Amino acid sequence: MSMPNGYKSTHGYATVSSTDGCLGYREIAEKMTECGDKMNHSTARNVFLRAMNKIAGSVCQSFGGDDKSRMAQDPRFQDCVYEIVSSDIFE
Repeated sequence: MSMPNGYKSTHGYATVSSTDGCLGYREIAEKMTECGDKMNHSTARNVFLRAMNKIAGSVCQSFGGDDKSRMAQDPRFQDCVYEIVSSDIFE
């Protein structure tokens, strides 16, 4: 499904470069299919965004935000979540 006419994202779209060792939605879907869970790239993206919505919902509740779905789709928010999860503060 393409973006509606006139839609313009303020902060761009989250993209993944393969040079930093991360997997894109296609590679995630292929890996999941190999493991026995049939999945395509759009389903991988939807599952990812659902998880980001849950995190964004907690952040909005704690800090008074109003639009969790917009926050979840913001690549800056996704990058911050990645940095927190990949840091060694949890070890």
